[in-house]
Amino acid sequence: MIILGIESSCDDTSAAVIDDCVLLSSVIASQKVHEAYGGVVPELASRAHQQNIVPVVSEAIRQAGIDRKDIGAVAFTRGPGLPGSLHVGCAFAKGLALALNVPLVDVNHLHGHVLAHFVKRKPDDEVPEFPYLCLLVSGGNSQIIRVDSPAQMTVLGQTIDDAAGEAFDKCAKVMGLPYPGGPVIDRLAAEGDPSRFKFAKPHIDGYNYSFSGLKTSFLYTLRDALKDNPNFIEENKADLAASLQHTIVDILMHQFTRAIKDTGIKTIAIGGGVSANSGVRDAVADYARRHRLRAFIPERSFTTDNAAMIAVAGWFKAQRGEFCDPTEPPFARVVI
Repeated sequence: MIILGIESSCDDTSAAVIDDCVLLSSVIASQKVHEAYGGVVPELASRAHQQNIVPVVSEAIRQAGIDRKDIGAVAFTRGPGLPGSLHVGCAFAKGLALALNVPLVDVNHLHGHVLAHFVKRKPDDEVPEFPYLCLLVSGGNSQIIRVDSPAQMTVLGQTIDDAAGEAFDKCAKVMGLPYPGGPVIDRLAAEGDPSRFKFAKPHIDGYNYSFSGLKTSFLYTLRDALKDNPNFIEENKADLAASLQHTIVDILMHQFTRAIKDTGIKTIAIGGGVSANSGVRDAVADYARRHRLRAFIPERSFTTDNAAMIAVAGWFKAQRGEFCDPTEPPFARVVI
């Protein structure tokens, strides 16, 4: 079955086409307008989606080398995300499915990240075997998920306050770095000393996460140092970034490795925007090598919001015959 996927949950308009799980095309239109505001402006995001969605979907179909009549179903992100952005993608997907007379498949955006490892470049590409543990880390989510099948996922632990991506971005903003701060921190960290500064780490029962204490510790470190040296941040930028990244990765891996040991599951994976971070990728790969686990680390192009993962998650639902009523609205908040 050929699936057209549409993703519009935040500030990237994306469309992708898959044949079964093999990727035929993937097109993403990013929005630079938010950089000036230090964060995503919902109204501007929804307006940009309205401008981008028709050319993006048309280009995805063209690059896939198919005709519109070849599409067997339309999959779209129903939530979670920004309400205005979701409405644009939802409305377009419903209209297109109606025009093509094909089924509509609604996809949980988080399921897309978890199942992104099933996007194939070639039919014989390796994919995870069930069950596997997925560390889902993004701007709004930090979760450890047990994946027993595409339809059965269990959250073992999640953040009780801020997510890892928020910690990266907000600490970067305090340092005066441009938005989005996570990639900037990653680049600077490569040049710094990760042991130079020590920041607070939480002590949370179970497999849950917390990053609010880290943010406060980071803020207080800068505040106190700036009293004595107004140039402290500029003079220590790389070491601050490296120490921050090292601390966040340590927090993530501490709970993730506990879950791995306790469950005994031998296949692990990461997903979400923060899984593009070099420190996270290296830590997971190193742990898997040392403990002889199979690790699935996505291409960086499949870590951020993209329609390929939505198409694959939609393909699994279509195989189960789970289609969406066109009258169903999008949801800003949904659970895994």
